[in-house]
Amino acid sequence: MKFATAKHLPKGLKEPEEDNPYREHLADVARIIMLAGLKTKNFDVRFAVQVALLHHTIEDKVATYKELERNFGEDISEAVSAMTKDETLPKEQQKKDSLARIKTLKSEVWAVELADWISNLQPLPSDWSKEQRNKYQEEAQLILSELGSGDAFLAKWLEEKIKEYGSNI
Repeated sequence: MKFATAKHLPKGLKEPEEDNPYREHLADVARIIMLAGLKTKNFDVRFAVQVALLHHTIEDKVATYKELERNFGEDISEAVSAMTKDETLPKEQQKKDSLARIKTLKSEVWAVELADWISNLQPLPSDWSKEQRNKYQEEAQLILSELGSGDAFLAKWLEEKIKEYGSNI
């Protein structure tokens, strides 16, 4: 948590005392993962929580694969890298490519992606158009259909969140 938060803060600045939405998202994804660990047999909670806390560091370009590998090991850096969209690909292929890479890894990585979307499906900005909201729901449905078999508990939870989100569009 300290590593990811420090990496996302502007260099040289201390973290403000008020709420930190980024850190709150990380904590929420980690909380969801810990709950999954209670409901899923043979779930590597320690690995999954680390991935949850670091899952945006490469995508947000605040840490490199090598830096994560040096600090947390190859399994963690590989997982975070798989969750990172390849921006050299056309935008419409980026999520499918990331999902394909995630599917080659341990089911806990699948679980972190599911947990990320459970956390993400909160009320979205009021200035988003209906088209943007629908597209976001479609992406969540893609995540569920591609990774839902990796963790039944989280798949059911994400399915409920997608339905709830859809009723508010």
